[in-house]
Amino acid sequence: MHKRILSAVALGAVATLALAGCAGGTDAASTDGKGQELTVWIMKGTNPDASAFYDKVSDAFEEETGATVKIEEIQWADAHDRFVTSIAGGTTPDIAETGTTWTAEFADAGALLPIDEYVDAEKGLRGDLVEGLEVAGTYDGELYGMPWYAGVRSLVYRADVFEELGLEAPKTWDDIVAAGEAIKAAKPDMLPFPVPGDAEFQVYPWVWGAGGEIATKDGKTWTSELDSKESQAGIEFYTGLATEHGFSSAGATTWKETDLSDAFTQGNVAMMLSGSWTPNKLLETNPDLEGKIGAAVIPGEDGGIAPSVLGGSHLSIFNTTKNADLAWEFVKLVTTGEFAEQWSNETGYFPGVQSAMEEALASTDPLVAPFAEQMVDGGASVPVTPNFGAVQAKKTTNSMIQAILSGQKDVATATKDAAAEMTELLNQK
Repeated sequence: MHKRILSAVALGAVATLALAGCAGGTDAASTDGKGQELTVWIMKGTNPDASAFYDKVSDAFEEETGATVKIEEIQWADAHDRFVTSIAGGTTPDIAETGTTWTAEFADAGALLPIDEYVDAEKGLRGDLVEGLEVAGTYDGELYGMPWYAGVRSLVYRADVFEELGLEAPKTWDDIVAAGEAIKAAKPDMLPFPVPGDAEFQVYPWVWGAGGEIATKDGKTWTSELDSKESQAGIEFYTGLATEHGFSSAGATTWKETDLSDAFTQGNVAMMLSGSWTPNKLLETNPDLEGKIGAAVIPGEDGGIAPSVLGGSHLSIFNTTKNADLAWEFVKLVTTGEFAEQWSNETGYFPGVQSAMEEALASTDPLVAPFAEQMVDGGASVPVTPNFGAVQAKKTTNSMIQAILSGQKDVATATKDAAAEMTELLNQK
C-alpha cells in the first residue's frame, strides 16, 4: 500500500465544494457547552498575530456553543517531551496541534480519539480535506488528525537569470540539466542547483518523481524501497547534479535548508527546492530580489509533478477530553471556513481544506500559484508510522546523501545500506 498520495483536484471542483459550504458551516448550536471550558495547546511562533486570532476564535466559539476555551502556546522545541509526559500522566489537553509526523505516534500510544464519524457527518468535508494531510493524519485506517495547515516545497529559481539567458522554468529533469549547464557557462560564480546534504525533505521528490517509494507496508511489516531501481534512479539524478554536473559545491554537503536559503539570498544560487513559506522571507532578507524570484512545481522525470512532502499540522482530540462533541466543534471552527483562511493569510501556510485554497489556486502571483498547485496536485506524506521519527533521528536519509556526495559510497551501496537501516527502524517494537 503506497503511503504517498496525489490528489487531482481541479479548481472547478474546489469552487463547487466552496459553494456547497462543505467547510466552515457549523452545527455548533446543537452542542450545549454552557459552563464548560476546553483546554487547547497550540505551537508558538507559527502565527505572528496569534493573540488576535485566538481572541476572535474564542469569542466565536463561546457565542456558538456557550463554552469557553483556554488556549496555551507551547514551544516546538519542548512540545514532544511535554506531550509524552502528559500522555503518560493522563494530563493531556482536550485538543492540541500535532505535527504531521507526531499524529501517528500519539494515536499508536492510544492518546487520540478517531474523528472519522465527525468528519463524515459534515456534508462534503471528507472530500474537501487536502489528501496528503489526510494521509498523514490516518493511522491503522482511522483519522486522528484534522488537517489544519501545511507548507510544501517547490522549485524556486532566479527568474531574472532565466530571462536573461532565454530559459524557461524546467518541466522535466532534462530541462533542469539544460538550464543548469547554461547558467554554469554564463554565471560561473553562481551555483546552478546546490544539493544540500543535511536536508531530508529535499530528497524525496526525486525518489517519487522517478516512480520510487520511501517505504511500503505489507500487513504490519514495513520495507524501505530506497534501494529499488526507481528510487536509485531518482537519487542518482539528484546527487548527480553535484557529482556529475558540478551544479553544487563541496561545502553544500553539510548544508541544511537554512544554509541553502542563505546562499540564495546572497545571490549565489540559481535554482533550489524551497518551502511555500519562504519567498517572503527571502525578500525580507534581500529586498533587491524583488521581482527576480520565480517558482514552479517540481517536475517529474519526464514531466508532470514530482510529489513533495507536506509539512504542517493537524488538530487532534485527546482521549482525556470530557466532551468530544464540543471538542470537535472547536476543531471544525478553526480548521474550516473563514478561520482556516485567516490563519493561512496570517501565517503564509496553506489551509488543510481545499475549499479554503480557492484564492491561492486562482492566484496569478508567481510566488503563490505554483506552491498551491504543488500542494493540491503533488502533496505527499512520509510513511505514516510512529517509528518514522526514529528514522529521522538517526538521519538515515541524510547520511545516505552525504555518503554519495562525499564519494564514500556509490549510489547502489548507499541506498542499499540506507534501506536496510530504515527497514530495521520502521519495524522496531
